[in-house]
Amino acid sequence: MQGRQLPPSSPRTDVPEAVRVQILATEHWSLLATRSITYGAIFNRASIFLTVVSAAVVALALVAQATEFGDRFYVFALRVLPLALFIGVATYIRIIDARIEDFWLVSGMNRLRHAYLEIAPQLEPYFVTSHHDDEQGLYETYGPGTDVRLIRQLASTSMLVGAIDAALAGVIAGLVAKAVGAGSELSLVISAVVTSVIVVLLVYATRRITERGRRLLEPRFAR
Repeated sequence: MQGRQLPPSSPRTDVPEAVRVQILATEHWSLLATRSITYGAIFNRASIFLTVVSAAVVALALVAQATEFGDRFYVFALRVLPLALFIGVATYIRIIDARIEDFWLVSGMNRLRHAYLEIAPQLEPYFVTSHHDDEQGLYETYGPGTDVRLIRQLASTSMLVGAIDAALAGVIAGLVAKAVGAGSELSLVISAVVTSVIVVLLVYATRRITERGRRLLEPRFAR
């Protein structure tokens, strides 16, 4: 015998105000904890990458001293540096993904502040972060100076990792050119060109990807 189907539940309108505030505060703390985990993952990945690069530089210095920059040095360098570059690219991708995730979390917290102010609108003068989830509201929550976005992007962790990745790619290109018979000056030029081009591409790609990720958020409480 089949059980009787219950009618679809309707939203409760008699929830006490204190319960609503408690639910909103619980969600707010959950978003804060998730954001903390995201930042911890960024710093851990960046630390691992910098440790790998430091170990690779030390190893290359020891091998160069032992081989006097002979053929074995180039063989060793072209094995170690691509591995470090791979770890750097993976770290860069993870940091960009975390930045987009952070947009999502900040947007959620802005919506919760909007709910707080619906309950107690007289508290608005005491909020220094935004209660709007549009683009301007997100950047207001990040704090003063976010209008200068290019400068903040150049100083970000993603660009720090990206610059090291570009330097590694340039060194690898220079070593390959040297290994196939190019002169020292030409190898340096190739290395510098590859590094510069990759830095420019990373700045452009970072801005495009993060802006596209931010636009995926549909504002519910825009100005």
